Amino acid sequence: MKLTDPKSMIRVAREAGGEAHVEPLNLGERVRELRRSLGWTLEEAAGRAGLARSTLSKIENGQMSPTYEALKKLAGGLSISVPQLFTPPSKQQVMGRMAVTKLGEGQAQATVTYEHELLAAHLTKKQMLPYRATVRARDMDEFDGWVRHDGEEFLYVLTGVIRLYTEFYEPVELRRGDSAYYDAAMGHNVISLSEEDATILWVTSLV
Repeated sequence: MKLTDPKSMIRVAREAGGEAHVEPLNLGERVRELRRSLGWTLEEAAGRAGLARSTLSKIENGQMSPTYEALKKLAGGLSISVPQLFTPPSKQQVMGRMAVTKLGEGQAQATVTYEHELLAAHLTKKQMLPYRATVRARDMDEFDGWVRHDGEEFLYVLTGVIRLYTEFYEPVELRRGDSAYYDAAMGHNVISLSEEDATILWVTSLV
């Protein structure tokens, strides 16, 4: 079993997902879509937002760029936040993907301090990287500095007792059933306090 840098493991998984192509948002079309989804006419939407009908019509047709004040009124009238005006709707598409990993059938990746078993390893373009880890380290001196990478991370203790070290917080002892959620850009390391190696479930975001 080859030794793998945990940061490179996460980087490779993130790269395997590829980059999604994002179309530029047309604000006018977005506003029209939101209005029509509510079943409102131009007059109704303009009245609720406190804007003139002609102003709303020009916004929808791309004939004017609204001021921030107009955007706030428009968002308030549509009962959404201003950022939601610029967030394209998710595609109404059912992917239907699923990956089942039976016990012991994960993809093994060993490091000096952990032994990882990647779950759903063959599923491409994931937004999360789930893996089971056996914690071998017993002391912080066994690590070559902090582990840190992009994204967020969730940790759940399956067996044993661990100590979670983080860059900005005091170390915390976690037992079976305990969990932690943290920003992965913050330095973090885990050691086992159990006589036997502890096992944990880690889920790392890849977006």
